Amino acid sequence: MADSQLLFISLCITIIGWFAIYFVPVQLKGKITIGFVVLNAILTSIPAIHVLNSEKFEILFSGIALIGEVPIRIDSLSAWFILIINITSITGVFYGFGYMKSYKDQKSNLTLHWIQYLLFHSSMLWVCMVQNSIVFLIVWELMSLSSLFLVIFDHENSKTIKAGINYLVQMHIGVAILTMAFVWVYISTGSLDFLAIAQFFQTHSNIWLFLLFFIGFGIKAGFIPFHSWLPHAHPAAPSHISGVMSGVIVKLGIYGILRMITFISSDFLLLGEAILGLSVLTGLYGIINSAVHRDFKRMLAYCTIENIGIVGVGIGLGMIGLGNGNNIMVILGFGGALLHILNHSLFKSLLFFSAGSVYQQTHTRDMEKLGGLIKKMPQTAFLFLIGALAIGGLPPFNGFVSEFIIYKGMLEGISSSNMYQVILIVISFAGLSIIGGISILVFTKSFGTIFLGSQRTHLHSEPVEVSLSMRLPQYIIIGLMICIGLFPSFFFSYTSQIIITSFPGLGVIQTDSLIPFMDNLSLVGLFAAIFLVLAVIVYFVRSLLTKKNLTQVSPTWGCGYVAPRASMQYTSKSYSKTLGKLLGFIVIEKKKYTELEKSEIFPEERKHSAFYVDFFENRIIGRITNALQYFMNLFQFVQNGSTQMYIIYGLFFILLVFLGTLFNII
Repeated sequence: MADSQLLFISLCITIIGWFAIYFVPVQLKGKITIGFVVLNAILTSIPAIHVLNSEKFEILFSGIALIGEVPIRIDSLSAWFILIINITSITGVFYGFGYMKSYKDQKSNLTLHWIQYLLFHSSMLWVCMVQNSIVFLIVWELMSLSSLFLVIFDHENSKTIKAGINYLVQMHIGVAILTMAFVWVYISTGSLDFLAIAQFFQTHSNIWLFLLFFIGFGIKAGFIPFHSWLPHAHPAAPSHISGVMSGVIVKLGIYGILRMITFISSDFLLLGEAILGLSVLTGLYGIINSAVHRDFKRMLAYCTIENIGIVGVGIGLGMIGLGNGNNIMVILGFGGALLHILNHSLFKSLLFFSAGSVYQQTHTRDMEKLGGLIKKMPQTAFLFLIGALAIGGLPPFNGFVSEFIIYKGMLEGISSSNMYQVILIVISFAGLSIIGGISILVFTKSFGTIFLGSQRTHLHSEPVEVSLSMRLPQYIIIGLMICIGLFPSFFFSYTSQIIITSFPGLGVIQTDSLIPFMDNLSLVGLFAAIFLVLAVIVYFVRSLLTKKNLTQVSPTWGCGYVAPRASMQYTSKSYSKTLGKLLGFIVIEKKKYTELEKSEIFPEERKHSAFYVDFFENRIIGRITNALQYFMNLFQFVQNGSTQMYIIYGLFFILLVFLGTLFNII
């Protein structure tokens, strides 16, 4: 069967799936959705795999009114993102099947949820395939609207609705900016085809149009200062939606940026340096905010911003390599970014899924109220720990591999003769190192506070391990993560081939010069395998030696204190308090507390509350919206409830139109 037929069947499957989900009984809706998502993933993955194996795919639909030709193209870049979308969407729907069982009494809500999930999955796939500006914007909007409905599943909660409106407004700002960019291209070239963008870049300055595209796609990706929807939307959404959104929807913003980079023909150095600098700041800002927050889903949302910064560092390095004609730097930068996109989609969805398991059992996202869950949810603790090690960039997991490649790209860039670029790359190298260090702090804090120690507060229900349907997709993700850690050269060979085929104008890239690096990468996989084998051997030897020993369960050791209390433990805030104070100009803490006076020898009992606010949202976006609201309030007198005044407004408007027409003003 031809690949074009598979895509047509996939489109039909999506529509059939909507009706099937609507009509089947509530207990079957999740299972039906799993079937259609898996089938859709298979049908779209086949042509993607063919393209990655050096086949071409293009279909032209012509004769469509007002739109003209609609090209459907899958190149190696599209294929890479299609496979990532399918992997994450499949694990997300399996996890969601178990997660949403507690909402089985909300029949209409569940129906809408699963219909939107199917649309969400399909629209993300078509974003990677459609290359007509109008149709692309339509599919992009479908993706945003379907994800909005998924985010506001708990629509009875006012905070959820507020997060949804915030997300909707920012996505539409992004769409408006993308529309401006596409209209600019159409006015200049007369074509809606994406190939016209390359034509525009060849005959015009590249900076301003690329800036529009970068802002439009950057809002979806989460670069600062366009990131503020993430810390609101991710905590509000059900956890399987948070995992899929963090795993892939933000990456489609990266896809859009990379797609535009394949079209530009000049200004590589300026744009690359700007992206590199912004990306380092994005990574630092994200991980610093992640370190101080106590809501573990908000913490993971800021970690997404951090990892978008790491991906952006790779993109910036690749563009600098394009400007300098350093092909090895191009492959290491872009290739590391593409591999980190895959890696982040795996370990971040794993972390959101395991965090969702904790939330389902404890009904709180506040780390300060948790503790000791490793005794009651040992598998979830193990899953979260693996995700934490991977996102911290520690071997033998996949996060280390992509960050190693990006570091290697930086070292390649230091050999440049341009002193300014060398200084920028050295500073970026230091910034990326700091990001990695703070990331380890974040997840030692999170894992220790949630799973270790003793329970801090009384929970309304006793936590137990979650169902197999929620754990199984997480183990599958770990298997994929370990595969990347053990066979990094195999996966990097695909990302490097994507880069080579995406930039044909560079000339012949000498792949032989990559052989020493590929050998080093193979050694990374070998050492990772040795480490894993040793860990397994130690575990089984220890199990055999201690098999006959009696196991005694007792409270967590209190450092020799004979009467320990849960309140004496380190809290999430106390763990990161020093960092929060040191960087208080970035992470702004709001307190509600009456300070002690020097004269108070025996102070009365006080209540204290503190929370952190986003710098950009509080200092910039908040002030702009407040000024806009103040300005709009100046016109409140217009809406006065008087019918006579409304009639006068109408007559006045008609008079203005008449006079304008009379004097040829209109």
